[in-house]
Amino acid sequence: MMGTGSFALPIFTALLEAFPQGVVGLVTQPSRHTGQTRSTTRLAGQPLVALAQHHGLPVLQPESINTPEARAELERWQPDVLVVAAYGQILSPQVLAIPRWGAVNVHASLLPRYRGAAPVAHAILQGDTQTGVTLIRMTPQLDAGDILAQEAIPIEPDDTTGSLEARLAELGARLLVEWLQRLHRGNLPPPLPQDPAQATRAPKIRKSFGLIDWSQSPEYLERFVRAMQPWPTAYTFLHQPGRPPQRWIITRLQVGPEVPENTPPAPPGTLLLPEEAPPGFPLAVRTGTDRLALITELQPAGKRRMSAAEFLRGHPLYPGARLGPEQEH
Repeated sequence: MMGTGSFALPIFTALLEAFPQGVVGLVTQPSRHTGQTRSTTRLAGQPLVALAQHHGLPVLQPESINTPEARAELERWQPDVLVVAAYGQILSPQVLAIPRWGAVNVHASLLPRYRGAAPVAHAILQGDTQTGVTLIRMTPQLDAGDILAQEAIPIEPDDTTGSLEARLAELGARLLVEWLQRLHRGNLPPPLPQDPAQATRAPKIRKSFGLIDWSQSPEYLERFVRAMQPWPTAYTFLHQPGRPPQRWIITRLQVGPEVPENTPPAPPGTLLLPEEAPPGFPLAVRTGTDRLALITELQPAGKRRMSAAEFLRGHPLYPGARLGPEQEH
């Protein structure tokens, strides 16, 4: 098993339960203190290592699996199959050649859609109504190998990257175990080549990507807030006259109604004063369209999560309040 973090854990657990004598070792990223509290699929941490050690399995944590030393250790295990799930390193052709039956990647999208490191977040961001898991035979090209198995699930209207990823991990675990059992019985269906013309990219999400662009539509912004959870989170800065910028993490946002008639023109990010906002939604933001975005839950810097109404009880808005980057140009 080669994997790292929360997406790989259910898959590794399922392998140990289905093939208690068949798993020969774990390869995972080096444990790093900075990764212990974030909940993404790519973070190093202890759960996989602890599980492997509980089962008496050897653990390999190289900075790079492609070094001669790491490859030699992997060869000593004599694996029949490499199972890869959110490992976080590109495998060289030499590593892919080690297992007798090749390497199988558990990928959280309906390939060839969303090749890359962040398929779940990009599926939410693009407004897809379904996604799924694809098992592919790994090749040196990123996520381009033949499809071995695939299954779809719906994306729920309130799914975040974290909640959807958790369901996809469970689906991937089941799909993988079923495929390995069929491999053992010798009755696998033929693999299906991917159509490269249908391929789309899902590049890695970086921390800076969480900054909200209020010039987008409220429909996009609602998806963006969900796609950025649990990491890096969607954030913005409150600017009020005579006050320093205050960082907000936006945790829930809704698509609002059209801007009220006779409201003076204002740039995206401008906050309506509570008496101007729709009833029950005191934090209403101008966007790049004629519809408002409604912030229903936020986390101000140094504070806990709270509703918009709770925030405004202790933090009034003043004329000219707006949201945007920390340094406005």
